[in-house]
Amino acid sequence: MPLSRRKMLQKTMATFGASMVFANTPSFAGKSKPGKTGFSYCLNTSTISGQKLGLMGELDIAAKAGYDGIEIWVRDLDTFMMNGGKTADVLKKASDLGLRIENAISFPKWIVDDEAIRKDALEQAKKETALLAQIGCPRIAAPPTGATEIPGLNLNQAAERYAQLLEVCTANGVRPLLEIWGFSANLNRMSDALFIAGASGNQNAAILADVYHLHKGGSAAESLALVDGNALPVFHMNDYPGVPERESIADKDRIYPGDGIAPLSTILQLLQKKNTPIVLSLELFNRDYWQQDALLVAKTGLEKMKLAVEKALL
Repeated sequence: MPLSRRKMLQKTMATFGASMVFANTPSFAGKSKPGKTGFSYCLNTSTISGQKLGLMGELDIAAKAGYDGIEIWVRDLDTFMMNGGKTADVLKKASDLGLRIENAISFPKWIVDDEAIRKDALEQAKKETALLAQIGCPRIAAPPTGATEIPGLNLNQAAERYAQLLEVCTANGVRPLLEIWGFSANLNRMSDALFIAGASGNQNAAILADVYHLHKGGSAAESLALVDGNALPVFHMNDYPGVPERESIADKDRIYPGDGIAPLSTILQLLQKKNTPIVLSLELFNRDYWQQDALLVAKTGLEKMKLAVEKALL
């Protein structure tokens, strides 16, 4: 008889144990130099993607606004290179600006049931992480792209597929972060991410969580207490309003940290207790912000993140 999801989760966590699943992995710790809070601050370029500045322009904005790091989208790197740019140019630019390239966003369909598509996805991940290694980026997001519409994905199979992705990416020195998407039919809750990461049997397994996606998928903020800090190196920061309701809220409704009703103090306190460097990355898709000056948006977001941390911890 097939195991229920609850029994599957219990079995996996009993087998591996939290300390085994989320072991300290210094080779994939990145270059963060957090302040006294343990946090460093990063700009996910989705926040200013509507201004269409290009990769080099986005690097400039992140540095001018005062961020420690940047979270790029692979599509922007591809566009830069198709226009004659080189990875060495990106590496030098980031170094000159004093920016760490903390993570990259891409969408290979590594989790889907179709074997041919998965094979192509792993090849895509191999090529992308080889490029990311050349620009000093130690991580890449691994969301459930291609499995967002139909529920019922087999979590044991998803864990096997994530293990394959881990092997491909870490061979290039880049760690894939299992990203929770609250709107998705699969991998939309912290419990799913915990099971898949644990059942992968790989000590480099890690999770990418997000204020908005925890809310959208119905995961309590307190679920963050179950993840060791070494398995949560990057956390997406944002906020959400009380309206629309959770069922209908969308990415475009994300707002600056502190401007909504998210339990940011609870979240930040739980992250702080992990006593390990964690990158707080501002990820917004707000159309109103895209109509404004990019530097103003970036500065405002950084100021509001720091204010949220100060309110929660200091």
